[in-house]
Amino acid sequence: MGDDLSDVASDLYRPPEPKSIDEILKNTEGCDESLEKVKGFLLTAADPNNMYDPSDPRSVILVNISLLIDGEPKISVDLNSSVRMDDIVFRIKEGAQYQLQLNFFVQREIVTGLKYIHKVYKHGIPVDKDSFMIGSYAPKKDLQRYATPAEDAPSGMINRGKYKVKSRITDDYGHDWLTWSWHLEISKDW
Repeated sequence: MGDDLSDVASDLYRPPEPKSIDEILKNTEGCDESLEKVKGFLLTAADPNNMYDPSDPRSVILVNISLLIDGEPKISVDLNSSVRMDDIVFRIKEGAQYQLQLNFFVQREIVTGLKYIHKVYKHGIPVDKDSFMIGSYAPKKDLQRYATPAEDAPSGMINRGKYKVKSRITDDYGHDWLTWSWHLEISKDW
């Protein structure tokens, strides 16, 4: 990928062959009681009535991104609106502790090794790259949330300004669930 939003760790890890819920169900026929419970859960998860949006073919649907300041939502962007992703600007005060919270649904299939990767640029020069493991999820109708670890915004005149952030949500198998760009503006005051 030209934006270098790949994850170095995934080059070293080889996930097992992906299996659909149907394949897992076929392989658990005649199993013990605990596997029968798992089978029941998977049948419920695969039910179209138990999906966030049955008309959407994706397994991971990101619906909202929020900027948390000191653990509290400060700015929230609804991704179902007509907002252009590249127009998103999160403005924070220098030195403030912040996190990015992703709100998403998992439907249709089990998603393993879901991760959030971002690369930060200032004046077109890369200044930071991070990869955050979100986890593995079975499909369900409930909203899932993930917040990146808390970070302190840089301080000082030289660190103020606008940063471009290129972000990607992917998994163990390299699915590109969403890739977008947004801006982070560090300012002296709110």
